[in-house]
Amino acid sequence: MRRSLILMALMIWAFALAPLSVQAQGEQGRVELLLAEGVIDPIMSRFIARGITQAEQAGAECLIVQLDTPGGLDSAMREIVQKIMGSRVPVVVYVAPEGARAASAGVFITLAAHIAAMAPATDIGAAHPVSLEGELPETMETKVVNEAASYIRTIAERRGRNVQWAEDAVRKSLSLTAQEALEKDVIDLIARDLEDLLRQLDGREVETAWGRAVLKTGTAAVERIEMSLPERFIHRIIDPNIAYILFTLGVWGIIAEFYNPGAILPGLVGAILLILAFIAFGSLPVNWGGIALIILAVILFILDIKVSGFILSIIGGIAFILGSLLLFRPFGVRPPALPELGVNPWLVAGTTAAFVAFFIFVIAKVVQVHRARVMSGLPRVIGAHGLAVTDLTPRGVVWADGEEWTAEALDPPIAKGEEVKIVQVEGLLVKVERVKRR
Repeated sequence: MRRSLILMALMIWAFALAPLSVQAQGEQGRVELLLAEGVIDPIMSRFIARGITQAEQAGAECLIVQLDTPGGLDSAMREIVQKIMGSRVPVVVYVAPEGARAASAGVFITLAAHIAAMAPATDIGAAHPVSLEGELPETMETKVVNEAASYIRTIAERRGRNVQWAEDAVRKSLSLTAQEALEKDVIDLIARDLEDLLRQLDGREVETAWGRAVLKTGTAAVERIEMSLPERFIHRIIDPNIAYILFTLGVWGIIAEFYNPGAILPGLVGAILLILAFIAFGSLPVNWGGIALIILAVILFILDIKVSGFILSIIGGIAFILGSLLLFRPFGVRPPALPELGVNPWLVAGTTAAFVAFFIFVIAKVVQVHRARVMSGLPRVIGAHGLAVTDLTPRGVVWADGEEWTAEALDPPIAKGEEVKIVQVEGLLVKVERVKRR
């Protein structure tokens, strides 16, 4: 009886505490976290948009976008800003970890956040539009700067941040450290790490597109949103250096197929790499003149195999270097959201050296093989009859043994069309005499 009473008491106590446990779990909340690293491109835009949608559907307290970017495409940046502005869930942009930056497009995205935060030793700023080909025409510069300044001023006003600094970031390329940004009301807080950020966010009230919300992040569980494997792969190749490597390797594959017709594998791999390179080019400011110069260089390299000397390879090397340096330098204006891009000069130098060395090696081998073939055939041509292709006075060209030969007449002059006989060989020069008719 006593055991039954004790068991019943324990059951009543457990049932009494169950609602409190459920309530505690319900109050814990949930925070979504995604890492936005690298260039702001269409893949990053879709990733952040998906993160906002997922956070809304999960009823998360907020979405934290941990940002580290040099900038990116203007169109992708505007899509992200619009998605943040219309989000039902509070979006926190956190420039982190230490050493990270929010430059160009990152400035616009950070200012658009419901709460903007930075880690120590990070910076924000430098969003001035610059021509990639020198100074902008005055009217064009004024138009681009005014449009960008107006857009960033609108974002800053909407979030109650320092409008003047936001405009100066575009007009004067200003940058701030985390502490300076906090002092100038550009951001809302500085957090050492994610744990510190969640602690400081707890209890803050923010205005979303669907009304006010009070954040409860003190004990919230953090759920990380990851890019899918295809998204991660495409985002990684949208980099000037990687796109350049894919393009050059693709060209190598096509060249290998050209020299080994029917091999299939080199051509197939080359075609795939070229397709990936052009996918990357589609999200980068490509100068198609640079691509044309690289293709011209490859053509010159190939043609140099068919002619004597190395002059075409030298010209091809120059064209390859110019094309590589101009590849991401389109004529016109660089939008304020876009960082200055380019291929690493050391990568250009190494790739050019590899191309030139390879083709010079191939040319040397072709000449060597041709010379060996000619030399091996010299003994049998002594005594062979042929015809003078040009006048021999005393030197010219004769046709004998199915080939043209550089010849010297022993009894000049010999007229074009006369029958000759090879009587002596000196290196690659044959000496001939006129065949006398009886």
